[in-house]
Amino acid sequence: MVRKSLTARKGILVYADTSVYGGVFDKEFVQASCRFFDSVRNGQFRIAVSAVIQDEIAKAPPRVRALFDEMAQRAQFAHMTDIAETLQHAYLAARIVPAHAEPDALHVALATTAGCEMIISWNFKHIVNYRRIPLYNEINRRHGCPEIAIFSPLEVIPYEDEDL
Repeated sequence: MVRKSLTARKGILVYADTSVYGGVFDKEFVQASCRFFDSVRNGQFRIAVSAVIQDEIAKAPPRVRALFDEMAQRAQFAHMTDIAETLQHAYLAARIVPAHAEPDALHVALATTAGCEMIISWNFKHIVNYRRIPLYNEINRRHGCPEIAIFSPLEVIPYEDEDL
C-alpha cells in the first residue's frame, strides 16, 4: 500500500457538526476545536456544511454563529438528497440511534452523500461512538455508499512532534 504524501493529503473534505463550532467556546473542548478550525483555515481540511448545521447554529450564541459564518464562506454545501434521506431512515430503522436523535443520523447521512472523507464531532453518544460507527458504515455499504470515518477533533488535529 502506497502512502499519500502530505501534499496529496491537503484539503481533505470533512463535515464538522454543530458541536465542533460550539466546542470553540467550551472550556473542555476549546483547544482541540480551535486547532481544528486553524487546520481548516490553513487548508489541511476543506469543510462541508448543511442546512441541519445552519438550523442548529441559528439557535446558538452570537459568537458561535459568527464562527460558523466565517467557516461557511469557505465551505462546500452538503445538500439534502433522496439517498441522504434514505440513509437517515435506514440508520433509524436499524436503531443505530434512537428516534429523538434523528438530526444526528442526518448529519452522518449528509456527510456520507456529500463525499466527505470524515465527520468531526464532539457527540460521543450518537456519532463518535465505537459501537455505532461500524453500524453506520454497514448501512452505507448496503446502500452502495462509501464508508465514512468518524473522529473527534482531538484525533485529527496536528501535533508539534508529528513527522507525517
